[in-house]
Amino acid sequence: MLTSKERAELRSQANTLDTTLMVGKGGVTEAVIAEADNQLTTRELVKGKVLEGAMMSPREVCDELCEATGAEGVAVIGTKFVIYRFSEKLQQERNQVGRAKRKEVKVNPVRKGAQARRQAAKAVREQRNAYFRQQAIEKSIEKARERQLRGED
Repeated sequence: MLTSKERAELRSQANTLDTTLMVGKGGVTEAVIAEADNQLTTRELVKGKVLEGAMMSPREVCDELCEATGAEGVAVIGTKFVIYRFSEKLQQERNQVGRAKRKEVKVNPVRKGAQARRQAAKAVREQRNAYFRQQAIEKSIEKARERQLRGED
């Protein structure tokens, strides 16, 4: 299941795609399903068009193709539709080339500085607490020795 942000990203990628899948008056046939499956394996994102002679709406065509190929519908606008299915084969090719999809991490310098200051303050607090804890232990040991020397046990 795609999130709305993933769907929006895929829609923006689909804007530049050419329409490669045509559904005519025959509707969603085995040949159309096979072609859609082939294109999804090689591209992940496929843009299709339902011709005027077809007796099905673009939404119906998109839903049938998604069901038959295991893809997800990204968008249906007018007579065009976009479907997506993750491709392991394509991901392996990306990894071999070194262009694996990576989420860009935007660094906010103000936030980074604030986090660094908080971490530094935490380290100082922990160091101070450890010092006072050690002092309390030493004081307790010293009092126990004094009692022992006085014979107050």
